[in-house]
Formats: sequence, structure tokens, C-alpha cells
Amino acid sequence: MKVKNNNTQVKSLSRQGLWGWIFTAPFLIIFVLFLVIPLVYAFIVSLFTYTQVHGEHFSGLANYQRVFTDKIFLTGLGRVIIYTIVMVPIQLGLALIFALLMDSLKNRFASVSRLVIFLPYAVPGVIGALMWGFMYSKNMGPFTTIFELFGLPAPEILSSQGIFGALVNVVTWQWTGYYMVILYSALQSISPSLYESARIDGANEFKIATRIKVPMVSGSLVMVTIFSLIGTLQFYTEPNVLRNQAPTIIQPEYTPNMYAQALAFNYNQTNYSATVSFALGFIVVIFSMIFMRLTRKQSGLRD
Repeated sequence: MKVKNNNTQVKSLSRQGLWGWIFTAPFLIIFVLFLVIPLVYAFIVSLFTYTQVHGEHFSGLANYQRVFTDKIFLTGLGRVIIYTIVMVPIQLGLALIFALLMDSLKNRFASVSRLVIFLPYAVPGVIGALMWGFMYSKNMGPFTTIFELFGLPAPEILSSQGIFGALVNVVTWQWTGYYMVILYSALQSISPSLYESARIDGANEFKIATRIKVPMVSGSLVMVTIFSLIGTLQFYTEPNVLRNQAPTIIQPEYTPNMYAQALAFNYNQTNYSATVSFALGFIVVIFSMIFMRLTRKQSGLRD
């Protein structure tokens, strides 16, 4: 009797395992076809070099030695690091402030506010960049009209002096709402009894926010920071779209991702383009690992 029961349990587990594989098979197929295989192929391509004289030949890690001494790549990398240093704190600061405000509001206005703040994230990146490019335009943008109403000269937003702030504004506008929703969700999981106990002890709303809420969502803050860090280091969509309006300011190699695209499609250097992409990916992983290591305690991770 026990043997029959054991056999029945084994068959039941086998069926469950089979159904599990059936349900995950579509994802695994797409994952392998559109991520794993292209990555493997791109890495193999990066190990070769193409010249008009010798054609394509295996060069090992020569392309990787070249990329880390490439002034164009290093300049673009330095530029996105500066953007990261500026944009990440701004995005996280605004997202945290908005999340704390939304968590404190308990009326209908809070729902509308969350929707308004989150709405820019629902706009595709290309469309958002095109919209801001129109507003930045000196010839027909609304900013020009507003300045002219007050008799002031229209600002050159897409000039060499203004392009940095223009790009920071576009990215901050687009992603702050997304990060706000993540932090707001984390705040909603905190037990209200903690706030009640703090108020009984005489804590005001500011102390509750800084001494209870923020420390309790530190794990989510670390996660959001990593998302922002990875996204900024891979800066591409916004400068690539605005380049049509400021071609002399935003060069094809403005960021490493744009440089990789230019190498592949403008200069037919597919092998070196793949190397640039993998080098950037390696740097992003290193930055993320260092940050996670430094914030291990706050994120709740353990060795």
C-alpha cells in the first residue's frame, strides 16, 4: 500500500514538473533566441577584426585592448559618468519626496497626483524626447514664445552650454514617476502601527518620514538606484533623438552606445562595435556590483 502511495506521489510530482516546463517553455525559447544567442554571437564577433586587405580574421582580445585606450570611447564614457553623478541623485531625490508626499496624502487628490507623476513614464522614450525637442526649439518652441512675451531673448537650450541641462531634464521627467511608484509601494507595506507609536512618543511627520519611512524602504532605494545607474550608463535614446536638432553639439559618438551604433552603421566596423558594447556592459556590471557591495547592509543582502 505504501509503495502504491509513493508511486502515486512520484507521478503527481512528475506531472507538476512537466506542466511547469510547459508553461515556462515560451519564455525560455524567447529568452534563448532573442538574448542568449545574440549575446554569444556578438561576443564571438568581437573577437575578430575586419580589414580590407586581410578580410575578417581572429584577433582574440586585441579589440578589447584597443577599446580601453580609445579616446573617443573614454570621452563618451566620462560624459555618461558625469550624467550619472548628476541625474541619479536628482531622480532619486524627487522620487523619494513624491513618494513620501503621496504616502502622507489620504484623499482623492493623492490618486490623481500619482497618475500625473507616473504618466511621463507611460510615454515612449522617443516620443518624449521628440516632444521636449519641440519645446526646446528656438524657432517654434513654447519657451521662445514665453520669453518674447516678456521682451526677453529666447534661450539657446540646445547650445553647448544648455544641452547638459536639457538632457538631464528629459530623463528626469521620464523616469522619476516610475521610481516614485516603486518607493510608494514599499512605503505602503509598512505597518501603520509604527507611525501611531511614533506619534504617541511625540514624533512629528518630518521625523516619522526621516527616521521610520526612509530607513524602512532602504532596500527599495538601493534597487531604484541600481536601475537608475544602469539606465544612465547606457544613455542613448534622448541624445540620439535630440541630435537631429543639435548635430554640431551632439556628435555620433556622444555616448558609448551611440558610438557603437555609429561604428556599426556609419563606418561598417561591426566587430569593433560589438567590442564597444561588451566593454560598456562590463563596466555597467562592475559599477553595479561595487554599488551593491557598498550598500549591502542597507539593501538587506548578506554574504
